[in-house]
Amino acid sequence: QVQLVESGGGSQPAGGSLRLSCAPNGKIRGISTMGWYRYAPGKQRELVASISRAGLTNYTDSVKGRFAISRDNDRNAVYLQMNDLKYEDTAVYVCHGQRFDGDLWGRGTQVTVSS
Repeated sequence: QVQLVESGGGSQPAGGSLRLSCAPNGKIRGISTMGWYRYAPGKQRELVASISRAGLTNYTDSVKGRFAISRDNDRNAVYLQMNDLKYEDTAVYVCHGQRFDGDLWGRGTQVTVSS
């Protein structure tokens, strides 16, 4: 019923920036760990970044130093600031929220980086 909704995707040249946002479309109790996955043709699903409710973060090696994940616990929102974008970052980015009684997923937002 309640689901996560992403926004902020788009097209950028290499070296550009985007900021992705994600929040539930209805009232829901607090979400624990949240994160961003990406899906690209010919590649396995990859967990790009995650953040605990306390603010502890984790990043896949390829985005360290370029991406930053943050969250707003009051809104159950999570964000992904993407800087110095590379062609290899092109993918559908999907928001995820971990909950005891059932995880939440978004439908994805497209990020396209030109070479």
